[in-house]
Amino acid sequence: MAACYHGFDPAAYLQYNYTAPRADFKRQDSIVPWKLGCLHRAFTEGDVSGELLVDIGSGPTLYQVLSGCEVFNRVILTDFLEVNRQELRRWLRDEGDCGLDWTPYLQHVCKLEGRQPSVWTEKAARLRAVVSDILPVDVHHPQPLAPGALSSVGADCLVSCFCLESVSPDLAAFTRALGHIQGLLRPGGHLLLIGALGESYYFGGPGVKIPVVPLNEAEVCASLKETGFTLIRLEVYTLPQDMRVGVDDVSGVFFVKAKKE
Repeated sequence: MAACYHGFDPAAYLQYNYTAPRADFKRQDSIVPWKLGCLHRAFTEGDVSGELLVDIGSGPTLYQVLSGCEVFNRVILTDFLEVNRQELRRWLRDEGDCGLDWTPYLQHVCKLEGRQPSVWTEKAARLRAVVSDILPVDVHHPQPLAPGALSSVGADCLVSCFCLESVSPDLAAFTRALGHIQGLLRPGGHLLLIGALGESYYFGGPGVKIPVVPLNEAEVCASLKETGFTLIRLEVYTLPQDMRVGVDDVSGVFFVKAKKE
C-alpha cells in the first residue's frame, strides 16, 4: 500500500475534496458541513473528555480537530507521509503557502459553537497552541507510533478520518489496523471514526489512483466489535449526485462514535 502513495499531492487532494461542492457551507447537504456537524456534536455531548486527543492519519487536513481542540489541552496530529506532515507544519507555523485556506472551516465551526464567525482567529490560535506534535504513524504496525510517543496511560480520544480503509488492502487488514490504533487509547476512551462507504478508489493527485477497501455499515460495526469497541452511534451520509465529482467512487460516508471497553 505504501507504494500506492508515491506521488500523493496534498494540494491536489485538498482541491478535490475540500472545496465546493463538497465544502459548500451554504448548503445543508454538502459533505464537509455534515462531517463538521458530526464532530461538533460528539465533542460537545459531555462524555468525551480528558487531556490528550490523537488524530490518526491526519493527511493534509485540520478540520477533524477544530472542535476537539476546544475540549483537549493537547492534540497530536499524525500521518504516514512526510509531504502531509509538512503541509500541516506550514499551517501551524503560520508560514503561508498552504494548500487550502482553512478560514471558512474555522468560521463554520465557530458558528456551530454559537460564536461569531469573526472570532475564527481565536480558534486558529487555540489550535496552534494545543497541537504539541506532528508524528509519523503506521497503522499496520502493532505499535503505530514510535515508542514513547504517548504515555503508558494512552490517549483519551482518537479521531481518524478516511485513513484505515484507504491504506488497507482488504477488510481483514482494515480490522487489524483498527485493533492496532485501539492499543493507543486508554480504557474508557473514545474513538471518533469517519470513513468512506462503497469506495474502491480515490485520486491522491493527478494520475495517482489509490485503492480503497469498499466498506458497508455492517462491516464497520463488526470490525469495531471485534477490536474491543462498543458502538455508541453510527450516522450515514449519502452523497448527492453533484458531490460525485469524479475523484473517487464513494457512495456514502459513515461517522462512528465508539468507546473502548
